[in-house]
Amino acid sequence: MIDVHTHCLLAEHWGCEWENHWRPVYGKPYDDIDPDDYDRAMKPVKVAFVFGLRATAAGVGTPNDFVEQFCARTKTETVGFMSLDPTDPDVLEQMDDGVRRGLRGIKLYPVLALFDPRDVRWDPFYEAATRHRLVVLWHMGATPSPVGDLSVSNPLVVDEVARRHPELKQIIAHIGHPWQRETIVTLRKNRNVFSDISASWARPYDGFRALVRAQEWSVVDKLLFGSDYPLWTPEQAIAGLRELAAIKPVGLPSIRNETIEHLLDADPRQRLGLS
Repeated sequence: MIDVHTHCLLAEHWGCEWENHWRPVYGKPYDDIDPDDYDRAMKPVKVAFVFGLRATAAGVGTPNDFVEQFCARTKTETVGFMSLDPTDPDVLEQMDDGVRRGLRGIKLYPVLALFDPRDVRWDPFYEAATRHRLVVLWHMGATPSPVGDLSVSNPLVVDEVARRHPELKQIIAHIGHPWQRETIVTLRKNRNVFSDISASWARPYDGFRALVRAQEWSVVDKLLFGSDYPLWTPEQAIAGLRELAAIKPVGLPSIRNETIEHLLDADPRQRLGLS
């Protein structure tokens, strides 16, 4: 099993954002992610993609060297991603630094970083990512933070990036919840855009409909397993997906067993250029 959505950031990387805006929603302080705890959680996983978070406007940032060191400290086979914010004046230098450290992708968080992915100002950034054969993983969809800008977090913004940069490998996180339908039509038309299903089980009605829609639009092969650790472990994610598949509404389609098995068994690294 390949888990494409796990985190390694520390409480200090959040600045004041967690305490001020996330703790009131989640009701708890943020706990640092320890490599030993990470390894225990990742036992069902063959390979895990791991990253932090960067949103300069919100005072949030995980350094490249931290991700590099975290990957070196885990027994789990990991693929490290840098966390970047295109609004940083030195973002291309940060990208070059991440490449030198062996990081293979980029986590982007426009809803908190407050940038519009469609803006042509970021084209040199996308061109550099394409040139370095980096995978871009977008947080798309909701945020609990009042300072976040939801208008730049609809998955349809990725369609514009993909049309201008069709060779750039992109992953939309969380099937773009609550805009899963928009994610699905974006996957269907853009050959190098994929989506992870992390957190889809957390809101079962939306998650159920999203996977059924993926079947109806024939994009199941573009869905990737993600746990969203530490919010959920891979084992919790597997159980959540199987609970969605157990929903059998009378007179309506249900989630096929082969859809769940694809999510648990597929290895997307070759399609993403990470093999």
